[in-house]
Amino acid sequence: MIRPKRLGMTIAHRAAILVYVAFALFPLYWLVKVSVTPNDLLYSEGVKMWPSRATLDHFAFVLEHSDFPLFFRNSMIVSVSTAFIVTILSSIGGYALSRFTFRGKFWIVGLMLLTQMFPLVMLIAPIFKMLSPLGLTNSLSGLILVYVAFNVPFATFLMQSFFDGIPKDLEEAAMIDGATRFMAFRQIILPLTLPGMAATLGFVFTAAWSELLFALMLISGVDASTFPVGLLSFVSKFSVDFGQMMAAGVLALIPACIFFLLIQRYLVQGLTAGAVKG
Repeated sequence: MIRPKRLGMTIAHRAAILVYVAFALFPLYWLVKVSVTPNDLLYSEGVKMWPSRATLDHFAFVLEHSDFPLFFRNSMIVSVSTAFIVTILSSIGGYALSRFTFRGKFWIVGLMLLTQMFPLVMLIAPIFKMLSPLGLTNSLSGLILVYVAFNVPFATFLMQSFFDGIPKDLEEAAMIDGATRFMAFRQIILPLTLPGMAATLGFVFTAAWSELLFALMLISGVDASTFPVGLLSFVSKFSVDFGQMMAAGVLALIPACIFFLLIQRYLVQGLTAGAVKG
């Protein structure tokens, strides 16, 4: 028989979880609700949990009569490219920091930490000054380069924590059996770090997908604009088309949700395993 005190704590715990879930999901619900609300009902009906009449006209306009497909494509190119490049580089760097002791390692780690301490706003002007002579402003390549540079340090430390949790004895045993270090890394260590790589991939993809500051400052043309910048096209001088903006937001959630569904098998393992050393 469950004790009253324990039952009360269980109920309170479940209630707290439900409140948190409702708090987290309510903005997404409101996003969908506004996206299917006709313009004539957005203000006339006041605050209602669901409109009296729903429509998909906002989605049709966004897909057929706006530049959203172009923004969507640019964001996919930038986010996927950044995520894979950063994951590869951070895996190499994290493995080196975890397994090797070399001259200057302390200073390299210190400099990587230092890059995370500066406000991004302070770095906009110098970065623009560096990229402009190279012709990398107003281009997806320049944006990818900036995103990679700013995400590699944190991702490297993240991957280092996963490598630290894998015993070195596994590699040593493989090398005793005749494997080279690269073979030991590829055949033994790499499969064990797939959860960590998935966590890193997800983190970097999300960061690049939702980044606005650099995209807004470094991109001046519509052809290279990403989704966060493209949302501003629904804001005019005297009005904001909330229906179309929310419809674009709903469509932008789809690739992120699909991406996390594909890697969720490894993501949960990665988020927990990286915090505990074996």
